[in-house]
Amino acid sequence: MNLATSTTTPRHGLMPLNPSSSAASSLRRSLFASLRKISPLTPMASAPASAALSTAAPADNGAAKPAEKQPVQVAKRLEKFKTTIFTQMSMLAVKHGAINLGQGFPNFDGPDFVKEAAIKAINAGKNQYARGYGVPELNSAVAERFLKDSGLQVDPDKEVTVTSGCTEAIAATILGLINPGDEVILFAPFYDSYEATLSMAGADVKAITLRPPDFAVPLEELKAAVSKNTRAIMINTPHNPTGKMFTREELEFIADLCKENDVLLFADEVYDKLAFEADHISMASIPGMYERTVTMNSLGKTFSLTGWKIGWAIAPPHLTWGVRQAHSFLTFATSTPMQSAAAAALRAPESYFEELKRDYGAKKALLVDGLKAAGFIVYPSSGTYFVMVDHTPFGFDNDIEFCEYLIREVGVVAIPPSVFYLNPEDGKNLVRFTFCKDDDTLRGAVDRMKAKLRKK
Repeated sequence: MNLATSTTTPRHGLMPLNPSSSAASSLRRSLFASLRKISPLTPMASAPASAALSTAAPADNGAAKPAEKQPVQVAKRLEKFKTTIFTQMSMLAVKHGAINLGQGFPNFDGPDFVKEAAIKAINAGKNQYARGYGVPELNSAVAERFLKDSGLQVDPDKEVTVTSGCTEAIAATILGLINPGDEVILFAPFYDSYEATLSMAGADVKAITLRPPDFAVPLEELKAAVSKNTRAIMINTPHNPTGKMFTREELEFIADLCKENDVLLFADEVYDKLAFEADHISMASIPGMYERTVTMNSLGKTFSLTGWKIGWAIAPPHLTWGVRQAHSFLTFATSTPMQSAAAAALRAPESYFEELKRDYGAKKALLVDGLKAAGFIVYPSSGTYFVMVDHTPFGFDNDIEFCEYLIREVGVVAIPPSVFYLNPEDGKNLVRFTFCKDDDTLRGAVDRMKAKLRKK
């Protein structure tokens, strides 16, 4: 496997700033001030098409006069979710020609054998709507892979639901199983989709903060957070953005809480094949947990095909029912030829996954060594393709100020992770880098940081 080619593919961004706190508002104003210098972006950028097209109206004398700008319209449940931090940082990156180690998509392509399987499926006429919950060959391949990885045997037709990426699996799970007023516990920092979708479901969100250096779960704090209203706990292991892998002790503690309080468990495991220092443990494999767990995964991270948006949810039939009800009215079905190719991917020999881990391990070492040499405090990353660091040696008040400086003056993009917390103050000293880039890109970014960053 060669993870060192250089084809760039765009990807959506992550968590928006949380305007519910004064700290978040202060951080956000700093970043938006920079954005205004780059682009005439205003709230009108997301206005309805009809408003955008109506740029002029005839005056009484027949001449055109500017039409009044219409305020953007959005449901109250989504008012707090503004332009994502990835969109904001990418705008600055383009302006300043910075190397992007912020967004979590590879700048190299996926394996040829998977792409060739997609072409073969297209040429074979597999181009119409797929069965709503997945083409049989992919459902079977998911079940086979899950058996190899977790030791659990599942029914591909009754317990596997194919979705348009893991993000849709998350949405279908939450919208299909969570009611307004249900309480759901997240671990901060967290992927943006969690809070946004829970908001659409009308859920109440609690967050337990994972703190450096090891981002361990504060077990007693978690126990105290579970209440009679708690419907579900959501975990992501390996964990974006920290690179943490939940330990068996932590998983068993969470499992006991779920069983004692009749709580569901939603497990996002998209980085399961990028576990460097310990074997990945699927929460569903913990005794007594399969019956209350929805396990979500996708093709994109493991096979560097993030643009294909092929994901799935695995759950017992009584939970699969709710997931499929929501899925039916979200996307109904997922790309047919890409599902056939995904089946071929999941049946790859074990050597593929071993080489993937080896290649990413080398990239991780390259970036981590470079970040340490540049002066960062680097925290351990046991999984994913992300590394969290402490930027405070360089004298900045918060992560957004530092990332802004890093783009403008150094020419490197990182992500300010305060946007991944309910309380942005918890993440203001941290910065997230990704190493899912070719080696030349990683070396170029490291060289810029070593040459231009100075401790204060």
